[in-house]
Amino acid sequence: MAFRVRADHVVAFQDGGHVLLPDGEVVIEGDVVTAVGPRADPNPGDEVIETGASVLLPGLIDLDALADIDHAVFDSCWGAAHSAGLDWSADWFHNRRRDVLTAAERRFVRHYAFVQLLLHGVTTAMPIAAETHSAWAETFDDGVDMAHAASALGLRAYLGTSYRAGVRIRPAATEPATVAWNEELGRAGLADAVRFAEWLRDLGDPLLRPVLLPCRIETLTPELMKATAAAAARLGTKVRLHCLQGRFEWIRLGERYRRTPVQLLRETGLLGPNLLVPHAIYLNSSRCTADLVDAGDPGDDLRALADAGVAIVHCPLTSARYGSALESFARYRAAGVTIALGTDSFPPDLVRGMDYGVNIAKLVDGRLDAASAGAYLTAATLGGARALGRTDLGRLAPGAAADLVAFSLDDLRDGVLEDPIRTLLASGSGRDVRLSMIAGRVVVRDGVVPGVDISALRTEAQRIFDKLLRAYSERDVLRRPRPELLPPEYPDFRR
Repeated sequence: MAFRVRADHVVAFQDGGHVLLPDGEVVIEGDVVTAVGPRADPNPGDEVIETGASVLLPGLIDLDALADIDHAVFDSCWGAAHSAGLDWSADWFHNRRRDVLTAAERRFVRHYAFVQLLLHGVTTAMPIAAETHSAWAETFDDGVDMAHAASALGLRAYLGTSYRAGVRIRPAATEPATVAWNEELGRAGLADAVRFAEWLRDLGDPLLRPVLLPCRIETLTPELMKATAAAAARLGTKVRLHCLQGRFEWIRLGERYRRTPVQLLRETGLLGPNLLVPHAIYLNSSRCTADLVDAGDPGDDLRALADAGVAIVHCPLTSARYGSALESFARYRAAGVTIALGTDSFPPDLVRGMDYGVNIAKLVDGRLDAASAGAYLTAATLGGARALGRTDLGRLAPGAAADLVAFSLDDLRDGVLEDPIRTLLASGSGRDVRLSMIAGRVVVRDGVVPGVDISALRTEAQRIFDKLLRAYSERDVLRRPRPELLPPEYPDFRR
C-alpha cells in the first residue's frame, strides 16, 4: 500500500533546488518517497491523504531544537544589571549546587519539548537544553531518556548529552560574570557523551543518530576541545558547539588564552566540515566585535568558516530577542557558508523564525531584497540536510526520506493568497500544521499527536515551569524573591 499525500501547492525538488508544483501529490511507499508530480489516479489499496488548501513541504530541520521548557521565555526581557541574577551565584556553584528537577521531571520536559517540535512542523531535530537547572550538565541516563522519548513519538533526531568543564557564575552582585571551572567533570562528561553515542548507535533505531554536543566554547578547556575533535573523528559524528555568539565569550577567551573563538577552533582541531556552529554572529568582521578585535588578528572569520566547510545554525528569532543579528544572511551565503536553521527558544516555530530572518536581513543590509522567503525555506530544509551530510532529507523527490509537512493556508486570517511561501511566512506560523509525516508515519494530523494527551501535557508543564522559576531565586546572587527577580510587566491591581 502507498500513501498519496496531496495539496494545492507542493514544494518539490528538481534540478538541484526547490520548485513549486500546483495541485500535486507525493507518493510514499514504506519510509521513502517514490514519486512527486501532478495528481494521478490511485492504485487499488492506495490511501489518499488530501490536505487541500495547504502548502506541502519537506519536513523542517531544526538543528538547535529547543528541548527545554523555560529557555528565552523571559531571560531576554531586562538589562544587564537585572539579568545578572539569572547567572549562578558563586555560593550556589561551590556549596548548594543540585539538580532542580527529578529524573522523571527531566524526562517529562524532553517529551513535552519533542511534542512541541512536532506540532510546529519539525521532523528532524538536534535538541538543545540549558544546563541552568542541572547540578552540572546532562548525563548518560538523560540521553537514554531522550532517545526513548524521540523514538516513541517517531521524531527523527540527532542526539547527544551536553558536557562542559566550566560554568558562568556571578561572584558578587557588583562584580562581572566569570567562569568557574571543574575540569574533572568536563572529562567525565565527554566520557559519558561518548558512551551514549556508542549506545545509541548500537540501539539501531534508523531515526536516531549520535552527535557530540559540548556546551558553549567559553565553558570548555582547549584540552576538552581537542578530545572532542578526536572523539568525533573516531565515532564519525558531527559536533555542534555554541560559539561566536556573544561578547562574554570573546572577552573570556581573550583573557584566558589570548585567542579569538575561530583561532581556538582551528588550534584544537574542531574547525572543519563536521562542525555546526549555532548563531555565528560575532565574527572578527562584525560590527559587534569592532572594539574586541586585535588589529593583528590574521584572516577573516567568515572566510575561515567557509573554507573549512563549517555549517552555521542561524536562529533569527532567538537572536532578535537578545538584540543581535546575522551580518548578514546574504553575505554568509555569498561567502559559501552552509546556513541551516534552528529555533533555540520558545516557541520552536521555524515559520515564525524564517519571517523574522527575512525582515531582519532587510534592516541589516538596508534593502528589501536582502533575503527572500524562499532562501530561508531552503535553509530550513536543504541547508539543514547539507549541514548533516544527508542527501535524503530536506527535499521531496523520489528516493528521499518520507518526511513532509503540510501547512494550511485556508484560514481567513491568512488573507488572500499571493505566493504560498510568502503567504505562509508573512501570515502563518508553525501552528498551521495540518499534517506531518516522518519516515512515512503520520506524527501529526489536524493538531493531534497520536497517543498524546495535550491537556495533561499542558498542566504538568505549567507545574514544572513554576518549580523552575522558584529555583532562580535560590541561585540569584542577591537571593531575591521571584516577584523582584522576575517582575511582571504591570503592577498588581490595588484593592
